[in-house]
Amino acid sequence: MERGLTDIEALVREEKRLTAVESHNEAWAEGLSAGIEPEIIAEAALATAFAELTRCSGEKAALALLDRMREKVLAGEFDRAMLRH
Repeated sequence: MERGLTDIEALVREEKRLTAVESHNEAWAEGLSAGIEPEIIAEAALATAFAELTRCSGEKAALALLDRMREKVLAGEFDRAMLRH
């Protein structure tokens, strides 16, 4: 039974991730159509994300996420061809 619950939790988490990606893609497109440069949109998104994560979970959690994201960048996970949405 535990395996089934874990599977359901994983599916729910993935659905939430996909919904978040969709929301961010829409916001990104709106920013671009308003003439905002991608670097400015990205910096604003990251600043908001890290401020909220720090507020909700603390500096340690925010720094851990930053470390994980840095490793993903270095591993090439955000290359255009590698993106999955």
